Amino acid sequence: MRLYRGIVAAAVVSLATLCAAQNYHVTEHWKVGGQGGWDYLLSDDAAHRLYITHNSRVEVVDTTTGKPVGAITGLKSTHGVALNTDGKTGYISDGAGNAIVVFNRADFSVLATVPAGTNPDGITFEPVTKTVWAFNGRSSNISVLDSASNTVVATVPLPGKPEFPQADGQGSVFANIEDKNEIVKLDAANRKLIATWPLPGCESPSGMSIDREKHRLFSVCDGGKMVVVDYDSGKVLGLAAIGDGPDAAGFDPKHGLAFSSNGGDGTLTVVDSGKPGFPALQNVKTEKGARTMAFDASTGRVYLVTAQFGPPPAPTEAMPHPRRSVVPDSFEIIVVQP
Repeated sequence: MRLYRGIVAAAVVSLATLCAAQNYHVTEHWKVGGQGGWDYLLSDDAAHRLYITHNSRVEVVDTTTGKPVGAITGLKSTHGVALNTDGKTGYISDGAGNAIVVFNRADFSVLATVPAGTNPDGITFEPVTKTVWAFNGRSSNISVLDSASNTVVATVPLPGKPEFPQADGQGSVFANIEDKNEIVKLDAANRKLIATWPLPGCESPSGMSIDREKHRLFSVCDGGKMVVVDYDSGKVLGLAAIGDGPDAAGFDPKHGLAFSSNGGDGTLTVVDSGKPGFPALQNVKTEKGARTMAFDASTGRVYLVTAQFGPPPAPTEAMPHPRRSVVPDSFEIIVVQP
């Protein structure tokens, strides 16, 4: 009887996962407006706020209403946001400013601007050591900031250009190395690299999400692939099929679903992490350019951002393939939920 109940329970969980995944759809579009490009976004689930890096500012949106509630301004070119577990402080990687910007989450005021490496991009807060890790894309290293003093206490060299990081909450930090098709594992307490793992079948890994219960990383790659890695051993567990042009990933621990936001073909791929082969359960139509995303565990929503595009500027020697221009005031949040 106990075995029977176990089989039934497993079947119910599997059915719930399948039903949730196959019913994802776009429910709302929240207008933000403004000008310029964007990069990563982050959901503060407890506070019901969404932080979006948008050109020289970070937009803050109330996810219960879809309305802007403020912004962190006066920056140069924002890339990522990390949040301290104290509930009071946040951190922004200001790429063109070569800095980590510390801000107050109550009133969005800037508390400190701390010099980092060249072009900090991905950023994460490590809760065991209470440090902030800013991954510098052009200097191929990490600036480690002590959150008590707001000073950089270490610079950790990397084997190549870093992309998105994740912390496991137990003292380890992981990051994709885009130009080497690798993942690195870092020891936060000793502030050093301790492992480098190749990603066969994955080209230019960018976004990364994490399953802290099963100790897995999900890295999205060019060529329509998501690579799944065991972060204890570094073993590649499989490759999932996703859409084109991904730049971010998410994970739903309740249903065991991994997400890939694909700006090239305007889709959100939903992957079942609990089945062999990691099958894609759904490709939700979003919008072209919606390449980054955030998952909100409190609601089950996925937030993506994009805008309308005009013609690209004329090519130059420095930029032979320029990006298309963004139509002013067309920037928006796309809300996807089951």
